[in-house]
Amino acid sequence: MNNIWIIDLEAVESRYTGQWKKHFPELLRASSYPNEYNIEVIEGPTDIPAATTPGAFLNFGGTNIYKSAQTVKISRLFCENKVKPGDHFIYTDAWNPSIIQLKYMSQLLEIPIKIHGLWHAGNYDPNDFLGRLIKDTWVKTFEKSLAQAIDYNWFASDDHLKMFRENFGYDDIECFRTGWPMEYLHKMFKPKKKEDIILFPHRIAPEKQPEIFEDLAKALPEYKFIMCQRHNFTKEQYHDLLERSKMVFSANIQETLGISCYEGALAGAIPMVPDRLSYTEMYSEEFKYPSEWTESWESYLKYKDRLVQEIRIWMTRYDTIVETGKLKQLADTLHKNYFSCSGLKKVLFNGK
Repeated sequence: MNNIWIIDLEAVESRYTGQWKKHFPELLRASSYPNEYNIEVIEGPTDIPAATTPGAFLNFGGTNIYKSAQTVKISRLFCENKVKPGDHFIYTDAWNPSIIQLKYMSQLLEIPIKIHGLWHAGNYDPNDFLGRLIKDTWVKTFEKSLAQAIDYNWFASDDHLKMFRENFGYDDIECFRTGWPMEYLHKMFKPKKKEDIILFPHRIAPEKQPEIFEDLAKALPEYKFIMCQRHNFTKEQYHDLLERSKMVFSANIQETLGISCYEGALAGAIPMVPDRLSYTEMYSEEFKYPSEWTESWESYLKYKDRLVQEIRIWMTRYDTIVETGKLKQLADTLHKNYFSCSGLKKVLFNGK
């Protein structure tokens, strides 16, 4: 029996990685034909720093402790002859140095395997941490090596895949699109009585432009504006808040998918997103506002009055928007096209 080895990303309880720890292996086991694959998770240690680096998704020191331990475990699998020709290794975050060591062992030991990498962000995105803070060429070269070592570079949106290809070229890197493995979200939320709450569900980081949200709160005192990361909510508390909110707001200048806005739609909160980045392809016109309104702080000040007016209109018409069924239709479309990993499952279980 062949193996599917899942090399996971350290779980942050308040982020989707905490959910993936449980649900991604369950999803693949449910999708696999009986006895076709043995599915195992390669984890790192649990005693790494729990807090993230401010503004980032992970702790920049702790994540290397986690990934280094995974490298050791993968190496032992080869030493113990547990890796078989035809095995699949799925990295839930493609930015993992152990991919290089994995490719090294596979080729030198002549054990052919397939490597899958789910790309979230990197230096190729000028608005990501790696793109903003590291200007040296080593990181670009390293990311290209990762992508060349990976057999299936997976992206959740066409916008993200296009950005990646434009950075590295088309010829020597195989890129594919699949929805992220988040089928579990589709039935996770329950209807609740709505309040006049507008949420900022993103990380507090420059590429999310939190200062715009804070300024809008001053201009619209009739609504309750909540910046979620400031409150250290548990996942359950955050979901409860989403279910009671009428809107989730984005002014992001970096977004390759946008899980929180999808969660908002599932919870009955209208996502208000700029017409740029992955939002352009994913969201229908009634949920987008013109990109130039929030392309920068200066642009926001120029169009602030129009944005404030638009928010008032959307909030006032909340019940009407929900009654049209367009919010549910949006949630269903996003689930089908972006938040179910049909592309990855097809390769694993249909051999395509």
